[in-house]
Amino acid sequence: MSNTTTTTADAKASTGFPSQIKYIVWNEACERYSYYGMRSILVIFLVQYLMMSKADATADYHIFAGACYLFPVLGAYISDRFWGKYKTILWLSLVYCLGHLFLALFEHDKTGFYWGLGLIALGSGGIKPCVSAHVGDQFKPSQKDALKKVFDLFYWMINFGSFFSTMITPWTLEHYGPGIAFGIPGILMAIATFIFWLGRNEFVHIPPTGKQEHGTGRVLLSAIKNFGQRGDQGILGGALKDHPKKDVEAVKAALDVGKIFIAVTIFWALFDQHGSSWVLQAKEMVLDVNFLGWETKLLPSQIPALNPIMVMALIPIFTFGVYPFIEKKLGIAMTPLRRMGAGMFVTSLSFVFVAIFQYLLDGGTPVSVLWQVVPYLVITMAEVMVSITGLEFAYTQAPRSMKSTIMSMWLLTVFFGNMITAYIAKINVFEGGNFFMFFAILMAAFGVVFALIAKNYQVKDFMEDGDVAVNPENELN
Repeated sequence: MSNTTTTTADAKASTGFPSQIKYIVWNEACERYSYYGMRSILVIFLVQYLMMSKADATADYHIFAGACYLFPVLGAYISDRFWGKYKTILWLSLVYCLGHLFLALFEHDKTGFYWGLGLIALGSGGIKPCVSAHVGDQFKPSQKDALKKVFDLFYWMINFGSFFSTMITPWTLEHYGPGIAFGIPGILMAIATFIFWLGRNEFVHIPPTGKQEHGTGRVLLSAIKNFGQRGDQGILGGALKDHPKKDVEAVKAALDVGKIFIAVTIFWALFDQHGSSWVLQAKEMVLDVNFLGWETKLLPSQIPALNPIMVMALIPIFTFGVYPFIEKKLGIAMTPLRRMGAGMFVTSLSFVFVAIFQYLLDGGTPVSVLWQVVPYLVITMAEVMVSITGLEFAYTQAPRSMKSTIMSMWLLTVFFGNMITAYIAKINVFEGGNFFMFFAILMAAFGVVFALIAKNYQVKDFMEDGDVAVNPENELN
């Protein structure tokens, strides 16, 4: 009887979540509602309340979005070297809350408002690389199945918070003004921080690792310092004078993945515009809709709520329908690189649709906002093919010691993508439909670049013990 009881308890422990997970999950739900809520109305606020031009508002929106994906590098550094994950999340969440307070208080003061955006970028970006890692710290080795489920729950919570905040916050701005509209997400962030603090005595706290003697930065510096001394080993050969071969090869694997990320940068330059230039286009469209007898007036910044709903629907459709169909009926293996390459051309197509709508609007032809459902569906398909697949692929291509480096590189693609969009919008060379068509052509061109890089990429499969098996068949051959 005793053995049976023990076995049952072990099975429950391996499939259930640790009790402290509830603090992190609800913290994530409130934080994502807070972030997506304020971001959903940002470009409309800049145009309608701060009287900025569409070009400047689009540029500043993407500078802010990019900063949110630059500060994760700083957050990861602070967490690994000094504070650990719990303290980093807690203290930067307070910075996050302060940023929201600035947005609510300085709705008529551009300087104060932009200080608020900076604080939110620091707080949101700084905690980003720590939260998922902190979740993993709470699980024991015997709970691998439960760990996978909690990340599925995390992704669901992100889309849940995104959908409702994108629907509610624009309505709040319309009826109660920016002070309340920005204040409510701030309150949600304060609640998120409080919930996280409640779990302080239950969390598993992993101490900071401190300096890494053979970390990525040190390997790269050694390679530069000793450049040319070990030419037969490639550009990193000089690092072998100061570091073990295993660590040098790990950095090389990360750099190889970085080449694949070049084209992904352009994907983000297009994708994140569904919260900026697409919203501004919706503002010019017919917002009074009659759909199957249901009459209502939509708000421009509510339209991006289509994305999280479509993501949740399309993931199982692609996983269990589209990919197996292509493999079985067409005989084409849907490897990660093939999915990503196809997704880039799909992304380009979404901007062709948006460009056509803009040409019609510029010519004086009324266009219903319901037509934006088409490009939203297309770009969400691309998100499933590129974004979700890309991170999964990157993780299989580097050893365990480089996982955090790969995550930082992935987040930096989002940063650089948004900087590209901000620059193009700021110089204001392309107007109207030409703006969208430029990005469609740019993405198609980089889709070709991606295919060429991927064709020569040698796929690797890193095992848990650090050994690597090389797949002799290239993914796109």
